[in-house]
Amino acid sequence: MSTTAPTVSIEEKNKELVADFMKVFSAGDVDKILSFLSPTATWWVAGTIDGISGSKNKQEFGEMLSSLSSTSKNGAIALTPLAWTAEGERVAVETESYAELENGRTYNNLYHFVFVIKNGEIESIKEFLDTEHTRAVFLG
Repeated sequence: MSTTAPTVSIEEKNKELVADFMKVFSAGDVDKILSFLSPTATWWVAGTIDGISGSKNKQEFGEMLSSLSSTSKNGAIALTPLAWTAEGERVAVETESYAELENGRTYNNLYHFVFVIKNGEIESIKEFLDTEHTRAVFLG
């Protein structure tokens, strides 16, 4: 009888890393969130929302997170993964967010994230979302 542990695929490892990242993101600890990213990581957000859209390096992303977390009542935007696709170093995940904001509005958006994982760290994220909802809730 073999006692060899089953082999975990790179896709499963990468999905687990992204799931852990989303749990930490949902708690709002910016330093812990950034610890998942490689030193050269980039975060890109769709649209034309000032201060949110476009490409950011790790430091700029951390600054944006700090700013956004100050707008929510509990200091975080909760992310709930809904559906996963993983192939090699890429993990795509449909996600729903939820946060009650200090401005009295509720942020409840849908996303499609594409993560690229290299050497056990997040190298890049592309975030596709309902930009009009984001604009109306945060800036409206």
